[in-house]
Amino acid sequence: MPPLNIREERGGIIFHVRVLPRSSKNIVAGVSEGMLKIKLTAPPVEGAGNEMLIRFLSEKLNIPKTKISIIRGQSSRSKAIFAEGLSIIALEELALGR
Repeated sequence: MPPLNIREERGGIIFHVRVLPRSSKNIVAGVSEGMLKIKLTAPPVEGAGNEMLIRFLSEKLNIPKTKISIIRGQSSRSKAIFAEGLSIIALEELALGR
């Protein structure tokens, strides 16, 4: 698996995701170019995709939705995510499907 582009900052981590909307199910689809690829069923309209992304990450990483924020790329498929209180190891385990 290629390495994820992750950095620790301000009591959490910043990482990058590439969202693939309108998929058949919500899954982590691997890593590409340092970004976590995430397939979501939601369409990329009126914030529905962003809301589903935060809900999906919250469930998979077992942290509250309020601890996850999109800090860059709200209207793009490539996004920077800040996850407060999350460790790099926890994110790498998600990328590996554990």
